[in-house]
Amino acid sequence: MIEVLIVDDDARVARVNAAYVEKVPGFRVAGEAHSAAEALHRLETLPRLDLVLMDHYLPDDTGLSVVREMRGRGHRTDVIMVTAARDVSTVQAAMRNGALQYLVKPFTFAGLRSRLEAYAALRRALDGGGEAEQAEVDRLFGALSAPPEPGLPKGHSPVTAELVRRTLMRADGPLSAQEVAERTGVSRQTAQRCLKLLERTGRARLTLKYGGAGRPEHRYVWAARA
Repeated sequence: MIEVLIVDDDARVARVNAAYVEKVPGFRVAGEAHSAAEALHRLETLPRLDLVLMDHYLPDDTGLSVVREMRGRGHRTDVIMVTAARDVSTVQAAMRNGALQYLVKPFTFAGLRSRLEAYAALRRALDGGGEAEQAEVDRLFGALSAPPEPGLPKGHSPVTAELVRRTLMRADGPLSAQEVAERTGVSRQTAQRCLKLLERTGRARLTLKYGGAGRPEHRYVWAARA
């Protein structure tokens, strides 16, 4: 089994990501951390750790700072960045510090699964040891390639989509587009578009609330709560 540490500032997001990881054969969640300090503590105390899914935005430091500290302490644990940070400088810094993959939020289960499967394929390829001809080297580097996840449809802001996603995840029950709009500060129409996108990608479930003689109200609940 590949032992994974989930690092995310939001405990609910961490639990969802952990549930995703556990659904991929060959992977097991070894622990969770919600701050840079906790992540470094887990790295020192967990008996075995193969991979870290690292958020960048942490309450006490950045995920990249954690990765740099890991390397400074001699930890060779592999890292996949899983974050809403999408500026090129952060992506470049992640590459230079040895992150094997960079998955931008919001993402689907399929997006994470493809990267975990690619990582598992790389580990299997490396287990053979020995020397490698150019074709084998190309295959090893190609093992990390994962099919690109479809981008957001035209008219969808990644930042707004992430805001709506987090709002729905943190809710105690179903929310209407109007309620999401009020909590996020976006327009009702924008909230509705984002909620429909979450529903189409399987991350949210539509429920109907009946009352009065009018049309039922559309309400959305995060799929993990459905």
